[in-house]
Amino acid sequence: MKHANSFTLKNHEGTLISLESFQGKWVILYFYPKDNTPGCTTEAVDFTKLKKEHPEIVILGVSPDTPECHKNFIEKQNLSIILLSDPDKEVLNKYGAWGLKKNYGKEYKGVIRSTFLINPNGEIILSWKNVKAKGHAAKVFEALTKLLESPKA
Repeated sequence: MKHANSFTLKNHEGTLISLESFQGKWVILYFYPKDNTPGCTTEAVDFTKLKKEHPEIVILGVSPDTPECHKNFIEKQNLSIILLSDPDKEVLNKYGAWGLKKNYGKEYKGVIRSTFLINPNGEIILSWKNVKAKGHAAKVFEALTKLLESPKA
């Protein structure tokens, strides 16, 4: 198993949050393109709903948006997950969530919607790349539930 890359980013209040501060907890780390867009809103709202059912799970959403933009998104959508700002795309690059994309035949660099499930020891247990926002949160929680119910978890 690969150890999760450490990082420290600002949340919606401008407070620095480190991945290491969640040692000992299950973490869902997901990367998304932009606040207040249809797919990203679907994903954030779905993760928030599932967080209510599993308050012990830490959910971190990362995008290049500013902390102020995240604050607006959280308030507008009533989100209870932690959104982190990566304007320099440092963490996005570390996790392979920034790269070449294609849209209508044109290539450009952008956020590759990705999710990583990190165990309490800080190891990446599962990862999903190029995911579709609709229904994705449910798939992640389904996989996590199976892991938690297995004797080794």
